[in-house]
Amino acid sequence: MSQERIYWLAWSKISGVGAILIDRIYQHFGNLEAAWNADSEKILAIDGVGTQLIATIIATRAKIDPHKLSITHSIDNPDWWTRIDPDYPRLLAEIPSAPGVLYYRGKVVPAENLGNIPTVGIVGTRDPSDYGKRWARKISALLASKGFTIVSGLAQGIDTEAHSACLEAGGRTIAVVGTGLDLVYPPRNQALAADIHQHGLMVSEYPAGTTPDRSHFPARNRIIAGLSRVTIVIEAPTRSGALITAHQANDYGRDVYVLPGSLDNPNSLGCLGLLSRGAQPILGLDHLLELLSSIPQLDPSQQLQLFSFEPERSQVIDGTQIPTTESEQITPPDLSPDLQQVWLLMTTSPTSFDEIVSRCQLPVANVSATLLELELLGLVTQLPGMRYQR
Repeated sequence: MSQERIYWLAWSKISGVGAILIDRIYQHFGNLEAAWNADSEKILAIDGVGTQLIATIIATRAKIDPHKLSITHSIDNPDWWTRIDPDYPRLLAEIPSAPGVLYYRGKVVPAENLGNIPTVGIVGTRDPSDYGKRWARKISALLASKGFTIVSGLAQGIDTEAHSACLEAGGRTIAVVGTGLDLVYPPRNQALAADIHQHGLMVSEYPAGTTPDRSHFPARNRIIAGLSRVTIVIEAPTRSGALITAHQANDYGRDVYVLPGSLDNPNSLGCLGLLSRGAQPILGLDHLLELLSSIPQLDPSQQLQLFSFEPERSQVIDGTQIPTTESEQITPPDLSPDLQQVWLLMTTSPTSFDEIVSRCQLPVANVSATLLELELLGLVTQLPGMRYQR
């Protein structure tokens, strides 16, 4: 195991250090081993690191021996990539919030990781209509027969139909899960997960032993969008994780296709909203293949690099009062304490995800789930580069 991979793993264990901040630390020091051994003053010079976060970093570093961690961690997590590994999925590495460590289980196809095999994400409601199930299966089976890899989230409903139809057609599918790879959620998909493990690939940013948590599933949606050249939304109500996946795909510069539905079906309203904002409607299987044929090929000569996505910062981190207008100080009614806490940190100026985590001192997964809820409520907008504003 390379020395640098060990330190990517170690940094992933520090609460409050998200994907964008790890990227920034890497850029600042040139490698994460140097960053791990740096004194607090040098780390504090990095944009997004404040006194509260540096205290967490120092305390966590004192408890972790990176070399011992890599040995013990690999017992239950034998297979994982870091952002600097050549086998790390190319498409995922292009997004600003790509996981620093990605665990995998199953069959790895190098050409797929390089982006030479086209990948299509299929997402939708957990409670689909017969129409939604039927078209999810038809689309997935067709694309599998044409050599596309189907990416979805192993949830019940549209995800299950997409994975199952792909495998039945002899195709390859990738399941992005919100638990450790040693657990299957929902439990009813145990057999499906075993089939994917044998014929496809399962990936997660969470290590073995991580149990289902509502905050994990919004976070995994960005990985589905990141792994996919195109995201297809089959059915989605107006407040749906599938819609967030679609918005993230759009932020990443990826195409979004939508299966049109009926105004009488609440699960179609989110899809109709996407269509009104410019998503491509699927008018039939031949039309879908025509749309997919227009996707440009990736340039194999273009080398991937890690990029720092710097926010436009107008705020001081460590407890300093953020200037706000009178209207920004009004608390929306009926918000839970976590929602209210995060919302009060927001202004009409963009704020980076890592800064929000640093200021509110909540676990990264909780902040991600809270921002998703605020976005679904129409109170927060996500901008490119994992920035948020009211």
